[in-house]
Amino acid sequence: MIITRSPLRVSLGGGGTDLPSYYREHGGFLVAAAIDKYVYITQHRTFQQEIIIKYSKLERVASVDEIEHPIVREALKMTGVTDPHLELTSMADIPGGTGLGSSGSFTTGLLKALHAYRKHPISAADLAEQACEIELNKLGEPIGKQDQYIAAVGGITAFTFHPDGRVEYRPCKISEETLFNLEDNLLLFFTGYSRSASKILKDQNDRSQKQDQTMLDNLHFTKELGYKSLAALEGGQLEEFGRLMDVHWQRKKARSAGMSNDKINEWYEHAMASGALGGKVIGAGGGGFLMFYAGDKQRLRHAMRERGLQEVRFRFDFEGTKILAQ
Repeated sequence: MIITRSPLRVSLGGGGTDLPSYYREHGGFLVAAAIDKYVYITQHRTFQQEIIIKYSKLERVASVDEIEHPIVREALKMTGVTDPHLELTSMADIPGGTGLGSSGSFTTGLLKALHAYRKHPISAADLAEQACEIELNKLGEPIGKQDQYIAAVGGITAFTFHPDGRVEYRPCKISEETLFNLEDNLLLFFTGYSRSASKILKDQNDRSQKQDQTMLDNLHFTKELGYKSLAALEGGQLEEFGRLMDVHWQRKKARSAGMSNDKINEWYEHAMASGALGGKVIGAGGGGFLMFYAGDKQRLRHAMRERGLQEVRFRFDFEGTKILAQ
């Protein structure tokens, strides 16, 4: 049996500039962090002559072409795994559709397992690029490259997306004290509902392709916030980082009408009045998780608990997508 583990992520600045519709013209930049909440893939060879796939559904098929799950189907085709005695199962610490990049983590974890099955070693960069090839090119999803790359490499990482498609990345140079303080003061709260990011991201994608100046100005500004967020983190200026999160959220809300709603706005304002220095909805928006940088953790936790929001405590993951058993 092969078991892989792939981390989910939170964006720390510059999110949205990793979509090809933007970076192919202007270049993109963002900072993201992998967290210790995971997608797990298990794979083993069975006695039955059929392919069994277990996720939120159960599929039993005779061939790869019959598989309904598009990512599983394309990953098997890409890696050349056609064995009809195969069972694949996925599990996750956090439900999908909540803004933590679960689709990218699922894809990198699945590819890692399939390459291990074929006994093909693969680098983190190649793993991320293959995951992007499946999701962006073969399946045409209106998404960026952030989720696949941060899942593959892990850590707190700065990514540069070049117009020619190349992705450069490096670990952020954060002191140990700053790292511990960042972990302690970044608080994550579940809004209680999931959403599909596709509609929001499609709007951004379409408007960027049409050179909509309002959208482009917003993303140019967001990219600069990414650079400023990196400088604040590497300089140990966490209160400034928290302030930049708030600026980022105000710009992010203006990007699309579906980015926020009355309930999210109410929770956000309550948090800002109750110990948060800044925050935002993680992912494309519209639901999922709210993340805040806290000036007063105890007060903020109490305030969010009063509003019925569940906190999910986390630490950073520095290993990326890896094989747990083989």
